[in-house]
Amino acid sequence: MTQLDASSSRDYGEPAQVQAAAAPPVPVSVDYSSLVQAISDYAIFLLDARGHIVSWNAGAQKLNGYRENEIVGQHFSRFYTDEAVARGWPTYELEQAALTGRFEDEGWRVRKDGTTFWSNVVITAIRNEAGEVTGFAKITRDLTAQREYLEALRQSEERFRLLVDSVKDYAIFMLDPQGFIVSWNSGAARIKGYTHDEIVGRHFSLFYVPEEAAAGKPARELAIARQIGTVEDEGWRVRKDGSTFWANVIITAVYDEARRLRGFAKVTRDLTERRRREELERSGERMREFLATLAHELRNPLAPVRNAVGTMQMETNLSPVIARARDLIDRQVTHLTRLVDDLLDIGRIMSDKVELRISHVELAELVARAIEAARPFTDSREQRVVAQVPDDPVIIRGDMTRLVQVLQNLLHNASKFSPNGSVIEMEGRVDFRMAVLEVRDRGCGIPVRSLDKIFELFAQEKDGQNGGESGLGIGLTLCKSLVEMHGGSIVASSEGLGFGSTFTLSLPLSAQFDTAESGTIGAAPEVQPLRILLIDDNRDSADSLAMLLELKGHEVRIAYDGEQALQIAPRFAPHLALIDIAMPKMDGYATLAAMRALPAMARTMYAAMTGFGHASDLDRTRKAGFHAHLVKPVEMAVLDALLAKADGRLSGGAQT
Repeated sequence: MTQLDASSSRDYGEPAQVQAAAAPPVPVSVDYSSLVQAISDYAIFLLDARGHIVSWNAGAQKLNGYRENEIVGQHFSRFYTDEAVARGWPTYELEQAALTGRFEDEGWRVRKDGTTFWSNVVITAIRNEAGEVTGFAKITRDLTAQREYLEALRQSEERFRLLVDSVKDYAIFMLDPQGFIVSWNSGAARIKGYTHDEIVGRHFSLFYVPEEAAAGKPARELAIARQIGTVEDEGWRVRKDGSTFWANVIITAVYDEARRLRGFAKVTRDLTERRRREELERSGERMREFLATLAHELRNPLAPVRNAVGTMQMETNLSPVIARARDLIDRQVTHLTRLVDDLLDIGRIMSDKVELRISHVELAELVARAIEAARPFTDSREQRVVAQVPDDPVIIRGDMTRLVQVLQNLLHNASKFSPNGSVIEMEGRVDFRMAVLEVRDRGCGIPVRSLDKIFELFAQEKDGQNGGESGLGIGLTLCKSLVEMHGGSIVASSEGLGFGSTFTLSLPLSAQFDTAESGTIGAAPEVQPLRILLIDDNRDSADSLAMLLELKGHEVRIAYDGEQALQIAPRFAPHLALIDIAMPKMDGYATLAAMRALPAMARTMYAAMTGFGHASDLDRTRKAGFHAHLVKPVEMAVLDALLAKADGRLSGGAQT
């Protein structure tokens, strides 16, 4: 307690110097015992020179659990763990305090109930006037809560460090405010090629391509991050070995509690593979557009050829030679048309999504067509194809054109790898309800190690291959894909180089033969004469189709563009208008819209003619108002069906 003398109640009306002279101040007296006892957050007590407790405050009782009468006279080592006592730590603390005057430590201490707490301990030596140590003052504070908080924080930091360091797909690292690297995770080492010791302390601008670094892009990105908090960018970055990769980069400014900039967090992801895939997709889309255009352009010249063949088929007095030539042209135009279709469907062919046109296929006819299709290859090498098939009909349920394509590929393959003038054998038979075809050659053969690989896409066997006989390596892949779509299988066998090779094709037999599905085109239905307006800027295509329609007994008018069609249509009032889509100036859609606005054309049936046959093309013409969609070159059966439909509208009263 502080005691003040009577001068504390002096008369403030007197001059200060008079008061000071009259009553000099008395020194303040403090009761330190009461002060120490009042402190409850610290254990404050005295030890004698040997470490025995001689005083005990309220804070010590609260912290250690002992009352004063329980602990005074006891040695202070009882507050220490058994392990600390065993290694003499209490004695060491007193020795150090006596030696230096003061000793501070943090560690586990023990309460009366045996529980432990983390404490901060300060021991101060007390000396007499002779400088001899007479005891020690000991102050202990419970820091358990602070230690738990710091330990939790440390563990959290450790977890985040481990998390960041274990990320392999992202480069995650810190920059100081000037852009120098201060941390480096394993993902950064993997993506950029630098080890931790190689890169820490260097400026992050070395990851940028030289022209961007010279233009100040790294500094601009840090400035933007400081201004708005974060910046994101995609571009080329440089690895340690000088190679580049396409990166997505996010830089985030990092601030402390006082909003002082501590640096930047930088996350980089390698997107090279994704960019490559996107470029491939864009290239693929451009290729599909090119193939669609190419197919359209190829179909235009095929259309008049198809029409000319149709005209020749209506002639009854052709010589046998001309008739055979006509039929050969017909088959080859059909085959060529399907190959043009393949240009549009190449993506689906590679993914086994080709739509098969199923019908009943006779094995002998299939073999004959395949030999004829392959004849340009075999004739050029003076090779013969010898075929043996069963005398009785063997019926397969499949797509004739696709199966011809398969056998043609196999014959082409055999021809390519066989000597000039050699014989290629084809044998057909029935085994276990399967039609089996073998194509055997006496060529260079196939190494055993390659038998399982030759059906893979782009795989080519180079051993024994003749110079100049290269290819894309897709023929056998297409064969395998098409055969498996038919529910069949194809295998290759060879005794090795120089012993030729055999390809064995197995296809399921048809359950029954139905002539309605055999693919044979019957006689065209009887159709009464129609007025037909034909609109096409390709004069050969228009003229040949008009000739064919006139031979069928119809009245035809030709317009070579949309404007001419609008002049003819009102006077002619056609029952059917065949309109080419891809015309200059006024395309088929504009022509259709203009014709529909004419009163005389209100009940006309409209059919689009185009080289595009995708589902999206059919959907577009339907939405535009066309009643039918014909893909050039138009098949005769399809044309006859359209004429019958137009006749049906006429007979039903839809047209007068």
